[in-house]
Amino acid sequence: MRLAKTEFPVTSATQISIMFDPNSLVQKAKTSAFYRSILNFALDRMIPFNKPHSFRIVEINDFSIKTSLPYKRRNFNHIRGIHACAMATISEFTTGFLLISRLDAKKYRLIMQRLEMNYHYQGKMDAFATFSISEEWLTSNIYQPLQTQEAVILPCEVKIHDVKGNHLSTGTIFWQVKDWSKVKTKA
Repeated sequence: MRLAKTEFPVTSATQISIMFDPNSLVQKAKTSAFYRSILNFALDRMIPFNKPHSFRIVEINDFSIKTSLPYKRRNFNHIRGIHACAMATISEFTTGFLLISRLDAKKYRLIMQRLEMNYHYQGKMDAFATFSISEEWLTSNIYQPLQTQEAVILPCEVKIHDVKGNHLSTGTIFWQVKDWSKVKTKA
């Protein structure tokens, strides 16, 4: 018995490098739902702690991000509302991912210093976290201060709303940004 010859699609080196280069993948994800799904798949493997929560990047551009927090059992508290810790975790993820996508990871180290959450409304349906910055914000809060300081602390405010527009929480995540040359404990 002879097996049929299987043909595989030819993938160019450029396509392979885009799929495995995080910066190229983020760039493609800004305009393509397909690449956004690949990015979300990769993030589930790169950040295994977040995988059970099913967080997803639903929109991303150069200066803003919107992530989803599904209303599902793994994200529930004891009264079937969205758990406070799920909202805190997606707040950290949302701000951190946008900052990391904008900063040169070879030049700057990003680490969370502290997290503050204010809860406004009980979440009983899917929710979305949003965070925005600007080039001016990056310049005045990171690039200029790091010319004279060893590290900067960035307070990043992220808001979570449910699908009906109810404001569930406001998080302020304080990120420390430091030039890798100033870091005493290397990764």
